[in-house]
Amino acid sequence: MTPTSPTPATPRSAGTDDRPLSDGDYATLARFRHALRVFLHFSEDAARSAGMTPAQHQLLLAVKGWDGEQPPAIADLAELLQLRPHSTAELVHRAEAAGLVHTTSDPADHRRQLSALTPLGEARLRSLSLQHRDELRRFRSRMNDVLSELD
Repeated sequence: MTPTSPTPATPRSAGTDDRPLSDGDYATLARFRHALRVFLHFSEDAARSAGMTPAQHQLLLAVKGWDGEQPPAIADLAELLQLRPHSTAELVHRAEAAGLVHTTSDPADHRRQLSALTPLGEARLRSLSLQHRDELRRFRSRMNDVLSELD
């Protein structure tokens, strides 16, 4: 007879508060989740209004925000976007066809494709990022109020 493995514990963060949740806590968490959805809806609509898909907007931001020594490869972007490499490659291909990014082979490994923004991609991302910065400032104000209710 083999010993049974203990059931894995639910992952817990350091400093987890063991107090039971009140109805007010649930209401606060619901308001937080709603505010996240409102922000995501804003972001998706803004991307579509700029003539791109929400996924393309996220891709442009990932490329521009990459802090590596060379432009990001598909694997880097897949990690940032939390997508599979094949899905990321397709997203990059479609963004390239739309004139938003261009790809080049990595000089050290020609199997790897590196992505960079085109001038059109830069311009669209700049416009969207200004809108998002303003919306995030409003979001932060609402979230500070909501999150303080959990203390």
